[in-house]
Amino acid sequence: MLTLTEIAWFALAAILLALTPGPNMIYCVSRTLIQGRRAGLISLGGVLMAFLVHLFAAALGLTALLLAVPLAFDAIRLAGAAYLLWLAWQAVKPGGNAPFEARALPADRPGKLFRMGFLTNLLNPKVAMFYLSFFPQFIHPERGSVLLQSMQLGAAQIASSAAVNTVMILGAASITAVLSQSAGWLRAQRYIMGSVLAALAVRVALTERK
Repeated sequence: MLTLTEIAWFALAAILLALTPGPNMIYCVSRTLIQGRRAGLISLGGVLMAFLVHLFAAALGLTALLLAVPLAFDAIRLAGAAYLLWLAWQAVKPGGNAPFEARALPADRPGKLFRMGFLTNLLNPKVAMFYLSFFPQFIHPERGSVLLQSMQLGAAQIASSAAVNTVMILGAASITAVLSQSAGWLRAQRYIMGSVLAALAVRVALTERK
């Protein structure tokens, strides 16, 4: 079992990554700006449902991997650090995406909104890589079931993502109005997130498993 402090640190990392521009946030914000908050929240429901698929796949896969090749956790850790550095570069590179630069989307019915949110997240490699790169940093096989610990982390991640994206959806119109008046805010957002991701990558790469 994990301690509340460990879960809280993981939740903080999940919040920081949820704040980085990605397909989920861009889709939900764009849908909100086009069809309103209700449409954005329905889309978010589909996104959260897809998190469960990623969670169970990662939890079962990591459990099987640990039993078969314990040293593979170190390989996953280093691969995760490399992926976080790539995300950092995507945030700060010229022409990088900002979530409140809404994309044009057609108006859709609730059922389709939910399905599109689900598929957007299901096909989002950022989520799968997050689970595979971060879970091994917080899981302690010596404490018992890896599957149970993975479920604890997954619940914290889904709750964090739900909270962040709900705030974004509810404030999308206001936030967009403010950011659209200042290109500096958009640049600052990208560089802050890039710096955070780079720092997390260094921490992941240098952390030694006990």
